[in-house]
Amino acid sequence: MRIIHTADWHLGRRFRGIDRTSEIAIALEQILKQAKELDVDAVLVAGDIFDVPNPPAYAERIAYHFFCELQAAGIPAIAIAGNHDSASRIDSIAQLLSLAGVRALGKPRRSADGGSITLNTKSGKLCVGAMPFASEQRLLDANSLWHSADANRRQDYREIVADLMQNLTTDFRDNTVNMLMGHMSIDGARLAKSEVAYYTREKYLLSSQTLPPEAQYVALGHIHIHQRIAKSSPAYYSGSLIQLDFGEAEQEKGFCLIEVEPGSPAKVEFRPVACHKPLKVLQCNNDNLDATLEAHQYHPGFLKVIVELDSPQIGLADRVRQICSQALLIEPRYRDAPLEPTESTNIDPNNFDPAAEFCNYYQNRLGTTPQPAVLEEFQNLYQKFKETVISQ
Repeated sequence: MRIIHTADWHLGRRFRGIDRTSEIAIALEQILKQAKELDVDAVLVAGDIFDVPNPPAYAERIAYHFFCELQAAGIPAIAIAGNHDSASRIDSIAQLLSLAGVRALGKPRRSADGGSITLNTKSGKLCVGAMPFASEQRLLDANSLWHSADANRRQDYREIVADLMQNLTTDFRDNTVNMLMGHMSIDGARLAKSEVAYYTREKYLLSSQTLPPEAQYVALGHIHIHQRIAKSSPAYYSGSLIQLDFGEAEQEKGFCLIEVEPGSPAKVEFRPVACHKPLKVLQCNNDNLDATLEAHQYHPGFLKVIVELDSPQIGLADRVRQICSQALLIEPRYRDAPLEPTESTNIDPNNFDPAAEFCNYYQNRLGTTPQPAVLEEFQNLYQKFKETVISQ
């Protein structure tokens, strides 16, 4: 049996004002092409189909087109909600999605309530215990949230998740391919830093021991770097489908192809997909800035440019974008800038000199005085801001 495992599409994603959905659509077309060429038996989508709970119509259209094309090729799919998705929305359209051959789950549920899904594929039976993203509020009732201490709530949450995942193995059989799919953060996973930080730590950080050993393969979503959790574990993150932000710059993206038969360990291969708009981070200083930019002038994707400076430079962003219009982020970094914040002082509003305070801040942060042009620009900005406040 051949299975494709993918996750973290984030359709509808906007990054620095740029809509990335067309890039994601191109990656999905590559997966669709390989699914047909490889004659796979099923596709597993481990959450974060969309980037926001209420995605734009064009993002939904791309997702549904993908599923309809799978159905036309005779390939069923199972999809679960991630923390970016609306669980209620996915559950509400699950019956409609079933018409396109997709078994969709929004909220976590026990095996007997539909959390365990068995597909009759052309190569045999596939049983998947499906665990959508589980928020603490959904799993713990109001009474326990009100009366339990923080430490107890964290422990209760982890215990409930572990119990649910073990329950999802109830329908595993010797003559079926048995898999678990979940959208969660497992301890030890390398983060891309583009994930929602709150859902990757503390109570949401689960031990790999939580994963039932009965599963021949564990298809994970939520962490954006493709990786295996441990050498002794059959648990893998497929990673995000495109480089979503500069924390993922130059990372290879793709999907997992699993070959497995009942009772045997799964063989897992990572299949890359081409990045239509790859992200790249450039590091330079004022002396080699122009040469570095010219070398990447025709980079097909987006750039983050880090420039090491002795002091702020007026017009830096314009200088960078004049050569590389695809630079989305320009970050100046100042040499020898103090790491500790300066002490705050009480300012008399009746005797306040904004230019003097700006010079003091500049001296404290950079150990020097601002150039006349910098000071003049500050005064212009301050005057515009003051006039705006007065007019209101």
